[in-house]
Amino acid sequence: MNIPNDLRYSKTDEWVRVEGDIATIGITDYAQSELGDIVYVELPEAGRVLQTGEMFGTVESVKAVADLYSPVAGEVVESNPAVTERYELLNEDPYGQGWLIKVQLADPTQVENLLTAEQYAAYIEERRKA
Repeated sequence: MNIPNDLRYSKTDEWVRVEGDIATIGITDYAQSELGDIVYVELPEAGRVLQTGEMFGTVESVKAVADLYSPVAGEVVESNPAVTERYELLNEDPYGQGWLIKVQLADPTQVENLLTAEQYAAYIEERRKA
């Protein structure tokens, strides 16, 4: 399983990459592997203001529907049109072309509250044992 060290993670299986005051958000490799083949993605419009933990969209697969939760607070500045046209990008490249939204952070320090790659890997292991 791929868990890049340069990202932060939420317990709802989203990842965050911060560049300046912009956070790029997507679903983890673990999440896409658990979902299976993705068949639909619903994302918010630019301009929507999100609170930490707020649902911002859904991902549907052949197995289930999963809600997407914002790991950070801020304003959506861009949604990725590629994933709404080619859903398989979430399965093929969840940390690259399969990103979901970009958010202008309300407070860049909030990212420090998210899990590191090592902590996220341990969290996945705990869930697998449960």
